Amino acid sequence: MSHGTFELLNNLEPDVAPVRGFLHSAQGDSAEFIVLTHGAGGNAKASLLVALAERFAAMGLSTLRVDLPFRQRRPTGPPSPSDAQRDQDGLRRAVQLMKERFGGRAFLGGVSYGGRQASMLVASDASLVAGLLLLSYPLHPPGRPAQLRTAHLPQLQTPTLFVSGTRDAFGTEEELREAIKLIPAPARLVAIEGAGHGLLQKSNREELPGKIVAEFQSFMKL
Repeated sequence: MSHGTFELLNNLEPDVAPVRGFLHSAQGDSAEFIVLTHGAGGNAKASLLVALAERFAAMGLSTLRVDLPFRQRRPTGPPSPSDAQRDQDGLRRAVQLMKERFGGRAFLGGVSYGGRQASMLVASDASLVAGLLLLSYPLHPPGRPAQLRTAHLPQLQTPTLFVSGTRDAFGTEEELREAIKLIPAPARLVAIEGAGHGLLQKSNREELPGKIVAEFQSFMKL
C-alpha cells in the first residue's frame, strides 16, 4: 500500500472548497473505499485517523482522510454553526470523487463533529454510502445531557458502527445505546473501556486502531 497527498480543485466554482487530504491506496484489486474526517479541534493528520487509514489500507480498503472545508479556511479553532452544510457538502464531494476513482462500495466515517456531519449527510441521502463509522459521536455537549443531537437518527437508513469511550463526556455508554435505538438501520456500539472523547490514549495506542478496523470489517461484512 502507499499514501500521498490528495487534492482536487474545481476551477469552475471558486467558492467551493477543494477535496484535500491524504489518500492511502490499498494493494490488490479491491474497489471499495472509505473516507474519514476529523473532529472540531483536529484535522486530517490526527493520530487516530492516520492509524486507521494505514490499517484499513492494509486490509484492502483504500482510505481518504480529508480536511473539512471549515478546517481548510481556518487552520485552528472550532467550526461555527454556519459551517455545517458546507462541511457536509465537502464530504459528499469527497465520496463522489472516490467513487469516480475506485468505483466500488463506499463507506464514510468521522470523529466527533466530523462523524456527526457525516451521519446528517447520509441521513439525507441513503444512496451515498453503504456504511458509516462514527467515532466518539458527540451525543450532547458535556454537562448538558438534555441537548441531544439525535433529530436525524430516525432518518438514518445506513448501517452504522459507533465507537465510543466509556468515559466520554459527550455521551455515556447507556445514553448512546438508547440513542442508537432510534436508527431503523442495523447499528452497533463498540464501547472502549476507560477511554475518553479522544479514544486513542497511551494504554490502547497499539491495539485500538486494529480493533476498530476489525469491528468495522465484521459489521460491514467486508
